[in-house]
Amino acid sequence: MICAPGRVGFGLHRTLPREPLGAFHDLASWRQGVVEVLGPTLTRHDGVVIAPMTVIGPGHFPETVGRLRERGLGRSPGPVRAISVGRWQGGRGAAPGGSWAVAQLDRGLTRLREPEFAGHLWTDPTVPRTAGRIAVLAGLTLTPDREGALRTRLRQARVGLKHIRSD
Repeated sequence: MICAPGRVGFGLHRTLPREPLGAFHDLASWRQGVVEVLGPTLTRHDGVVIAPMTVIGPGHFPETVGRLRERGLGRSPGPVRAISVGRWQGGRGAAPGGSWAVAQLDRGLTRLREPEFAGHLWTDPTVPRTAGRIAVLAGLTLTPDREGALRTRLRQARVGLKHIRSD
């Protein structure tokens, strides 16, 4: 199961006053929301839960992953893998002329040297290779992709349309 805490942040961006908001990762309400969304998901779902999020602010890791672990949730056989996906291009909080993820690159690389990020999962442009790496780390066996090129393109277009925001 993929649980995307970024949606909590997008909701905050839509409901809070526009200025000065900045990146939703820096809002205490986002970090609380991550715990409130992932907590029940981890409790109710028997399988692996993947939560792609960027956790680089000082103190953000203990406020999110740390609080879940205090509840006995989010434990895995190996270290927590930090997966930073730079998919948010533009919008509030983005750097002028670039994405939020690009603007956070130096800060993120510095944070990845810290002990809580001892295990790294390097992602690349291909979803199948990244999914394969996640599956190996989670002890899962992936089934062969039988979707076909046309269905893949239609599914990708549908997902892209669902993620369009008009704020």
